[in-house]
Amino acid sequence: MGDEVDIEQPAALTDYLCATGRVAAEEPLSIRVLAGGVSNKTVLVERASGEAWVLKQALPKLRVKVDWFSDPARIGREALALHWLPKLAPEGAITPLVFEDPAQHLLAMAAVPQPHENWKTMLLAGKVFPRHVRQFGRLLGAIHRGAHERRDELAPLFNDRSFFESLRVEPYYAYTATQVPASTEFYEALIRDTRASRLTLVHGDYSPKNLLVPRGGRLVLLDHEVIHWGDPAFDLGFAMTHLLSKAHHLPQYRDAFAESATSFWDSYGTALGDAPWRPGLEHRAVRHTLACLLARVAGRSPLEYLSGEERERQIRAVLRMIERAPEQIPALVTQFVELL
Repeated sequence: MGDEVDIEQPAALTDYLCATGRVAAEEPLSIRVLAGGVSNKTVLVERASGEAWVLKQALPKLRVKVDWFSDPARIGREALALHWLPKLAPEGAITPLVFEDPAQHLLAMAAVPQPHENWKTMLLAGKVFPRHVRQFGRLLGAIHRGAHERRDELAPLFNDRSFFESLRVEPYYAYTATQVPASTEFYEALIRDTRASRLTLVHGDYSPKNLLVPRGGRLVLLDHEVIHWGDPAFDLGFAMTHLLSKAHHLPQYRDAFAESATSFWDSYGTALGDAPWRPGLEHRAVRHTLACLLARVAGRSPLEYLSGEERERQIRAVLRMIERAPEQIPALVTQFVELL
């Protein structure tokens, strides 16, 4: 194909799909650019047959205010995840892979049928439904448990953690440590522990923005480019951060989000079962939650819905908690809400 196609240009994308034989010449296509992501170009392609694809093309420079780079070859990692996750997650929770083109740094997956809503959008509107929170926990627990059971197959496939380093460790942990000097020692220790922990498959981007809620259906998980073999406590902390940050931002729903955070942890634990690495997991999850709560207000990718005043308040609260971190998730939730 020569130069890399820009999938956000409908004419160029149509030519590419025809030239590669993925659609017939003259086939009418509806092409719409999807907004919201910072690390990929994302486009919805609807065919005359009714079949619909979402195409993703990895960006070498992410769309944020500060410089943030990552090898676009990570699209291959996401394609690998789309091959394996359906074998670990509940049926229907992962979108099927349609095709991958490594040379163009893109892939296509089946679009989630309409109607559906983005879970982050629902939560910010105060739609905090316990059934969704329980699914959120059970889905992650199933992935962590199932991957550990198939560790002989999966650990070698997902052992490379370079994308986790460029998309999470550096922009979230290492960068934040430079911005908030009082946190440096905490982050340096956590980074060492995280790099030394190789226990199961870690999604790396387990967030409400990456979950769609079809009408009457189960949650559907998207965006797997940071997946790797590592510390499951990272996924827990990353996810908990979104629930607790919304508890901060939406005081009228604070109790509901606080309850959701503990419900998420309980549902996850039930699905995980008696994993041999479960001892110590809760305390590590607490540390990662504190690290992500701070990183999402002082790192390279701050939560866009938090005001400047809310970001400062969250920094103060987390620094207080880092001094004497609780051992258990319920205590973490209680302390964070009280400090707000």
